[in-house]
Amino acid sequence: MPAERTRQHTTPVAAARRRRLRADRARQLADLLRHQILGGRFPDGVLPHEEVIGADYGATRNTVRQALGLLRAEQLVERQPGVGTVVVCQKFPHGLDRLMGLAETLHRHGRVTNEVRTISPVTAPAPVADRLRIPPRSEVLYIERLRRLDGAPLSLDLTYVPMRLGPALLDADLENTDVFRLIEEAAGQPLGTAEITLEAVNADAHSAAVLEAPRGTAVLMLERLTHLADGTPVDLEFIRFRGDRITMRGLLHRTV
Repeated sequence: MPAERTRQHTTPVAAARRRRLRADRARQLADLLRHQILGGRFPDGVLPHEEVIGADYGATRNTVRQALGLLRAEQLVERQPGVGTVVVCQKFPHGLDRLMGLAETLHRHGRVTNEVRTISPVTAPAPVADRLRIPPRSEVLYIERLRRLDGAPLSLDLTYVPMRLGPALLDADLENTDVFRLIEEAAGQPLGTAEITLEAVNADAHSAAVLEAPRGTAVLMLERLTHLADGTPVDLEFIRFRGDRITMRGLLHRTV
């Protein structure tokens, strides 16, 4: 009887495991290949033949084809006749474990330039005034910039800065200088910490047009409230990154 009960319980578990593997194995392989692609594992931009991938990862040819199909749907790779599967989209690493401006973060990957679309004093919306710890209806400097890396649209940044720092930014070279550096110069002290929230959102029509991305496509939304070293909040930003051109990375430490 115990052996029979064991068989009765084992059979459904084994069947469920097989179903899970059938449903997940292409996605699992796509995750592994994506990591290899973004890590520069294929410097010539060409992935190995399907049979080689299958042998390396212990996957069937159908699984490999399904995994490559997922990566094609992400517009990360494409199939070129006579060549094979090639990488067509480069993603750039954006660290989450240090407080740096975009130009500082990506200086090894190209030149970051800023198209200043709007810069003007505005009355702070109530949530902005609350986050920046300024009186209700105070003026803030609102800046909207399109950030490009070697000319390619990368992010759309909406920034609110208290007006006590505003005049210094109004006269600054915002097209070629990160706001972080300008704030530190105007405040006379370094930045200290930042609170961040990262989520995926669908691009609205305006954001999609500015970023030259398909309407409704998902973008990475980074909300960041940055403080000076003395704890004073000085910069509230809403940054929309093109998800097909940026990847977020960080080194986290577990503390007890």
